[in-house]
Amino acid sequence: MRLNTFVLAMSLALVAVSAGAGELLGPGIISTDQQETSATLTPDGNTLFFMRSDFAEKDDTILVSHRSGSRWSAPEVASFSGQWHDSEPALSPDGKRLYFVSNRPLHPGDALMMVEMGGQRFPGTNLWYAEQQPGGRWGEPVHVDGALNDGAMLYNPSVAANGNIYFSAHRDDSGKLYQIYVARRTANGYAAPQMLDLGDIGRNRMDPGVDPEERFLVYAGNEGDSLGSADIYIVFRDADGKWGKPVHLPGEVNSASLENAPAVGRHFGELYVSSNRQEEIRFPKPRDTAASLQGRLQGPLNGSRNIWRFDIADVLRAHGIDH
Repeated sequence: MRLNTFVLAMSLALVAVSAGAGELLGPGIISTDQQETSATLTPDGNTLFFMRSDFAEKDDTILVSHRSGSRWSAPEVASFSGQWHDSEPALSPDGKRLYFVSNRPLHPGDALMMVEMGGQRFPGTNLWYAEQQPGGRWGEPVHVDGALNDGAMLYNPSVAANGNIYFSAHRDDSGKLYQIYVARRTANGYAAPQMLDLGDIGRNRMDPGVDPEERFLVYAGNEGDSLGSADIYIVFRDADGKWGKPVHLPGEVNSASLENAPAVGRHFGELYVSSNRQEEIRFPKPRDTAASLQGRLQGPLNGSRNIWRFDIADVLRAHGIDH
């Protein structure tokens, strides 16, 4: 079968393949009435880093939780976070580096990193990483030097096994919206970022999550068929190294709510997604008491963003990926 015919057949096959039902991660512990996004796990799957913030997302902090059996521990602020606008953690595939974005100044005493866009002034972001030290502790954050940090509007890093860093950003060649870039690891640091050719740059594309082997990439955006303001899409890499056409992930991954910050998990087909989907209320509802109303409004499904786990193994298998 010719390559283009194979790719078309696989794309059509995706339409009929559904992703598995979602699981709310750690209700009341990880997923709460606050905003939680950007899940990333250690290679053994037992330590979770994620971001928690207020509804306005002006106060972002990176937290860490540990799993024992099926239960997650009460999250604590990560040792390298808690003072600045830190967000969107992403562990390298080997678990030895944790990348994140922050508005912290490059040098002590410098002014906070700020940017302006559309007449609005807000905290800027550069890419940093913390390295795991002997005994499991994390070292002091290190700024990632190079052209990838130009512009101070960089979000959601994701790291391949070869060290290539994928991220979304607003840069000179992004158009009016955000696009996805890759900064390739070289012997002399990181090469200048290149924008992924995923189609019309009039479409907003954010939050890439790359397969460690770079066989596929998931991201949040709207390619014209989104069910909500943003949905999760998947794009596969062709045999010649080019990225194919984005495909709207089928099944329960997407909803009429906002979905973003997809991250590839540690097990085959595992996908973590942030969503603000709510519990459906049917009227007339059972008559609330003040206590029952307060309990529901303070629960995870109150419209805040939570972390969900999905299984997209069937989608990957339909494209010839089986591990």
